[in-house]
Amino acid sequence: MKSHETQGMLLGLVGVIIFSLTLPMTHVVVQEFNPVLNGLGRALAASVPAAALLAWRRERRPTRAQVKQLAVTALGVIIAFPVFSAWAMKTVPASHGALVNGLQPLFVAIYAAWLAHERPSPAFWASAAVGSALVIGYALHAGGGALQAGDLFMLAAVAVGALGYAEGARVARELGGWQTICWALVLAAPVLVVPVAWLGWHQHLAHPAPFAPRTWLAFGYVTLFSQFIGFFAWYAGLAKGGIARVGQVQLLQIFFTIAFASLFFGETVAPSTWLFAAAVIATVMLGRKAAVRMGTTPTQAPATGRLAR
Repeated sequence: MKSHETQGMLLGLVGVIIFSLTLPMTHVVVQEFNPVLNGLGRALAASVPAAALLAWRRERRPTRAQVKQLAVTALGVIIAFPVFSAWAMKTVPASHGALVNGLQPLFVAIYAAWLAHERPSPAFWASAAVGSALVIGYALHAGGGALQAGDLFMLAAVAVGALGYAEGARVARELGGWQTICWALVLAAPVLVVPVAWLGWHQHLAHPAPFAPRTWLAFGYVTLFSQFIGFFAWYAGLAKGGIARVGQVQLLQIFFTIAFASLFFGETVAPSTWLFAAAVIATVMLGRKAAVRMGTTPTQAPATGRLAR
């Protein structure tokens, strides 16, 4: 494996470890927060440090074409995934949602082939399909032969969120990793102000008592780490190592999320969950060795975008 691909895999792994706490933390938040308020509110809150960082670094503004790409990115990772996954965490444990989230790398690979013109080998698609089949099998097994409401919400989160991952990775090749998530947050903020204010007011009327410190700490994590810092490494890794290949690292998120949910959040994890997780992780190792031809469309090296002082 080439050095830039290895660096991309390592950066992707850092992002995955940060993201692996997202579902357990969201599960804590939605015990008191409205799920939609959690999903949109964390993005609006994260836009404040994002705007401050862009201003401090004096980053150049994205072009009109990049703004369109950032809008798709925001739809996936700022709106769809946070909102739908929060709804899912109202009905299923974080460990369950983690396995359904294991379908995301397959969707990322599909979008990478469509948008970035990457060409994974048949061996890559085979390993991704096997991993995804294991995920679906687990969801049916846990649901007694049928998908639960939380599974459907997670599937929606995965399908649209992966589009945001893939499109964000494409624009990150031009803007840079951290610049991409910062600009996506800043551009989305004006759209989020009114719904967040309305939801916050109704949340106050329904729940006038102060939220527990545990809830605020969890909300702080999904705001600063899940919605902001984690994407610094994630988008840099996707842009450097290839969207399809590095996207498969996210299957490892299953293991980390289940472990954290069990160790720190007191969830009881059935032995079958660990077995399915181990089988899915094995497919990552196979997919990592499979060939993926990078897109032939010209891209720019990640730019700092910093103006002369």
